Amino acid sequence: MYDMKNLTKLKTLEKLAPDAFKAFRAFDAAVFQDGAIPVKFKELIAVAVAVTTQCPYCIEKHAEHARKAGASEEELAEATMVAAAMRAGGGVSHMQLMWCEPP
Repeated sequence: MYDMKNLTKLKTLEKLAPDAFKAFRAFDAAVFQDGAIPVKFKELIAVAVAVTTQCPYCIEKHAEHARKAGASEEELAEATMVAAAMRAGGGVSHMQLMWCEPP
């Protein structure tokens, strides 16, 4: 099901909702500009979020962009592990819902 070629289908969305799609592209471009947070770190954040949301397209594209911005494989690995810890932490913290009162 996952194939980077599927991203060409975004042209359909652009055709059907051109103004909103254009605004999204402009927003996305603005967010990933160098600023208070350097592009490399923004892309590492994007990789971590993509791992958490489990979007294979975003993982691939933002890992590629992170590498181009100077991220090392070690930085990508650590960003992935931070994302994994955050995702797991949500599950662990929700264990409280199992008990009405502490055991």
